[in-house]
Amino acid sequence: MSQWQAFVAAHAEGGVLDGVVARVLPFGAFVEVAPGVQGLLVTDRAPGQGSRVTVRIDSIDGERRRFSLVQA
Repeated sequence: MSQWQAFVAAHAEGGVLDGVVARVLPFGAFVEVAPGVQGLLVTDRAPGQGSRVTVRIDSIDGERRRFSLVQA
């Protein structure tokens, strides 16, 4: 089972997770919530790279292997 499949099997939309900001972009940040698994946190004021954040899974797109996050 891949890291992505294991993550999706263990988590659902609405779940709250702790993660680390892996990369900051103009429209948000990618947050690593499990080893090798990153989701997009869309926000005007993204925390700095390396910051620990608590996020909620907003939506999961299994086909495209993506998920979006909001601050919890």
